[in-house]
Amino acid sequence: MFSFEPGTFLFEAWVARNQLLAGLSVTAQLSVLTIVAGSVVGVFGGIGLSYGPWPIRFLLRVYVDAVRGIPVLVLILFSYYGLALLGVHISPFTAGVVALGGFCGAHMSETVRGALESIPVGQTEAAKAIGLRFGQRLRYVLLPQAIRRLLPPWVNTAVEMVKGTTLLSIIGVVELLLATQQTIARNYLILQFYFAAGMLYVLVNFTISQLGALLERRTAHLRY
Repeated sequence: MFSFEPGTFLFEAWVARNQLLAGLSVTAQLSVLTIVAGSVVGVFGGIGLSYGPWPIRFLLRVYVDAVRGIPVLVLILFSYYGLALLGVHISPFTAGVVALGGFCGAHMSETVRGALESIPVGQTEAAKAIGLRFGQRLRYVLLPQAIRRLLPPWVNTAVEMVKGTTLLSIIGVVELLLATQQTIARNYLILQFYFAAGMLYVLVNFTISQLGALLERRTAHLRY
């Protein structure tokens, strides 16, 4: 079972270690960039949906509803092939970040909007009563209370984005799944390498879940 002879899983995994680690690194980079970009878009989008003037709210609503209604695979193909037809040429990696970041941003915008609007109106009125301006109300009153409410859906969205990186193999991004498939094409150890790749995805998503749990504990005092 643990033989290191040629043709065994351990031997082939050692031979392909650099390729698999490179694929895992690309998956990690894509995940981090996508989640960070989506979170930034989500914060500003959620604030705009909740407190922006009606033209901004309308445009953001169109963006959020349209992107959430389009399959991720379609967004990925459009970001790479569609933009190229329009004269915008970007690398597969960048196209993946744009597609997944935009998708993540749409979901996070709705999450932030819901978290902000779930805060009792009395909190805002009290902040106004002590003379806080809009930016100060967001910074000191609304966003701190919204953080705890949006953390669980944020973790769910982040996990989905990690799994979404597997779709980028269709435009040639050699992330973990494609690196695994290329390895399998050489040694035909299908179950072993897919199981190993699955465990690596579980490890990445478990790390994200634990980070979310840590943030929830650190923000446990933000209640009212």
